[in-house]
Amino acid sequence: MEQQDLIARLDRIIAGDPQYRVQAYLFVIDALEFTMSRLGRRGHVSGQELLDGIRDLAKREFGPTVKMVFESWGVSSTEDFGEIVFRLVESGLLGKTEDDSIEDFREVYDFREVFEKGYDWKIDGVI
Repeated sequence: MEQQDLIARLDRIIAGDPQYRVQAYLFVIDALEFTMSRLGRRGHVSGQELLDGIRDLAKREFGPTVKMVFESWGVSSTEDFGEIVFRLVESGLLGKTEDDSIEDFREVYDFREVFEKGYDWKIDGVI
């Protein structure tokens, strides 16, 4: 898909409900690619697998500012990522199986625990 078409479709999603910023949608798409690459397969990724990928990519991309970045996008929980995923599904940008549910994203991990308390302050083995 062309970048312009993607942005136009995301703009339509946001126009319908501006709760999340476009960066959050783009990050989910990037995290999906990251997750599939890490799993060594293309195609379906479960909610848990995607959330694990989101967590790991976010820590790598944003370091200790992850929680603050997510909050600036309107995202404060794993449930928010589920909402984003299902909005992408509704728009036709992502697919899902019959077994996939928004419930797959409910209370999977706590942002404060994972991105603040549990943050590993080592960078490439150096403290």
